[in-house]
Amino acid sequence: MTTHNPTLRITPRGRAVLAMLIALPVLVVSLFLATPGAVAESTGSPDTHEYVTVLAGDTLWAIAQSIAPESDPRDVIHEIMTLNQLSSAALTPGQEIAIPRG
Repeated sequence: MTTHNPTLRITPRGRAVLAMLIALPVLVVSLFLATPGAVAESTGSPDTHEYVTVLAGDTLWAIAQSIAPESDPRDVIHEIMTLNQLSSAALTPGQEIAIPRG
């Protein structure tokens, strides 16, 4: 007496359905996790900051001196870093930074 072990065969259509069944929950979970919890709506005035594009060799010190020559550059640098949420004074060419007014 011989025992026959049937093998499972999946058709191309079955593979597509199986892939969809696996991918759908992954997609739903990733969209749920990527969606921000709250959306901020602008009720105040529009963004009134001016922006400067950083060029090669630019430093916060030089930018601070050029935009507020009468002020202490350290105070202006602190304002720029706070406004742009910078953790260091390192700049990258092409980076746009907001400049405080007045």
